[in-house]
Amino acid sequence: MKQPISNQPVEFETGHIYHVFNRGNNSQRLFFTRDNYLFFIEKIRTHVLPHADLLAWCLMPTHFHLMVHVNEIRMPVKSEGYAPFSNLPVRASLEVKPSLSKKSRSLNDSIGIMLRSYSRAIQKQENRTGSLFQKATKARCLTQTDGISPAWFQSRYGAIISRAFAEDDYPQVCFDYIHANPVKDALVGEMEEWAFSSARDYAGLRNGKLINKERANEFGLVYR
Repeated sequence: MKQPISNQPVEFETGHIYHVFNRGNNSQRLFFTRDNYLFFIEKIRTHVLPHADLLAWCLMPTHFHLMVHVNEIRMPVKSEGYAPFSNLPVRASLEVKPSLSKKSRSLNDSIGIMLRSYSRAIQKQENRTGSLFQKATKARCLTQTDGISPAWFQSRYGAIISRAFAEDDYPQVCFDYIHANPVKDALVGEMEEWAFSSARDYAGLRNGKLINKERANEFGLVYR
């Protein structure tokens, strides 16, 4: 399994779990308001869920984490109405219903479109130019780990998992790490207090439809 190389597409494979993450260019903010977070969540629903089951997620002020199980590499294209959300209710940008096309799109392409369309909305909202996200979105395969380096190591995304753990433990370690991000960054005292992650769903405090708990159970993922 090849791991992502800077500026090269991730070689996703069906049936595997990946940790997908990116951050603001030069560590800049990605989310400025609650509506920004909600808008990005709808982008995940539109562009990622047709390809994959979402097992865990966390949106942080300057970066995001998604843990996905890939089901389909390519899917039929759905056209999406675009309307910047600056000065509008978040739902206003989601009113145009998708329609099926004869074309297909890869998961790599869908993630790229998700980030570019979100970037355009933020640029309009904040009256700014330039790249919002770092150029290369990273993805680590957690169920085939040949390319992961030894031990936990610190990066600008926080601590990243590696060979210090048994291979079968990688999904659970990443699952725990994603949910712990807001506590690690001192945004909240408990994981369940951060609204923009799947922690509240697994803790039974919210019945969100973004994650697939049944798929998570298949891989023995336990919220703790």
